Amino acid sequence: MHFSAKLPAPLSAWRSQLAISRRAMSLLALAYLVGCGRTNVVSIDGSSTVFLLSAAIAEEFNEVTPDVKVVVSQSGTGGGFKKFAAGEIQICDASRPITEAEAAACEKNGIDFIKLEVAFDGLAVVVNPANDWCDAITTEQLKTIWRAEAAQSVTKWSDVNPDWPDVELELYGPGTDSGTYDYFTEVINGEAKSSRQDYSPSESDNALVQGVAGDKGSLGYFGLAYYAENTDKLKLLAVDSGGGPIIPTAESVRDGTYKPLARPLYIYVRQDALQNDGVAKYLNYYLEKMNEVSPRVGYVPVTDEVMQQNRETLEVAVPKVAAK
Repeated sequence: MHFSAKLPAPLSAWRSQLAISRRAMSLLALAYLVGCGRTNVVSIDGSSTVFLLSAAIAEEFNEVTPDVKVVVSQSGTGGGFKKFAAGEIQICDASRPITEAEAAACEKNGIDFIKLEVAFDGLAVVVNPANDWCDAITTEQLKTIWRAEAAQSVTKWSDVNPDWPDVELELYGPGTDSGTYDYFTEVINGEAKSSRQDYSPSESDNALVQGVAGDKGSLGYFGLAYYAENTDKLKLLAVDSGGGPIIPTAESVRDGTYKPLARPLYIYVRQDALQNDGVAKYLNYYLEKMNEVSPRVGYVPVTDEVMQQNRETLEVAVPKVAAK
């Protein structure tokens, strides 16, 4: 059972180049742009998952709007919200909703914000292609593997299912600042950030892909988009939450049948940043292009109803800024 959506080679190469170039753009790059008099800079950080969408749209936007420079980085949803609450960035990419603590930090610093839902995503549970004993996995088995207590007792595939071989279980997953980590641990283990820690973590999904691809006994999880461009290196598992195994597809992600590992993706925008004409231009461009770009980077477009809500949210926020 394999997810068939594979990105075309030119786009895959572009994404590899994009990841390198965007990671190189730091606060030093922002300081350089401002120092050169190009002050209309839009700064974005946060989720490595939403990064793919925001960066792809920014790449197009920067070409057609030369008087504005959008800089997109990725430090994980939690890392992004820390910068967002500190006023260091204007937009935070998020693969989960903001937490109460993060919202309180924003309020403490006088930062109002709006939330826009920009795409749907599924979390892919993957193994090495040489794994010939597991095609589907239950949510209970995932909990058996990933719960905090499992570090001492679940070290081989046979510890999960006695019919599976005595092969060492090598685990790969997002780091603790990742919204993907928060979401997965909450819906699988029942509590966000409750997870075994004897796994190989990374905020780079490409690093996780390489880890799973290099170890026969591996199992990992990350956003479906990263599986979609690496189908030759990975084997995708169906997930059974009680109603039978479901493979993640555009349809099962959007309609929620791929539960509990289907989720919406967001961008959070500082309301005062809407005073920056460049931010407003980018957001309008984002809403115009996101449903077109989402499938190209492995995500599922939002519904017409969600799109309309996004437009209404932005339209209401802009007059509020003007009135201040």
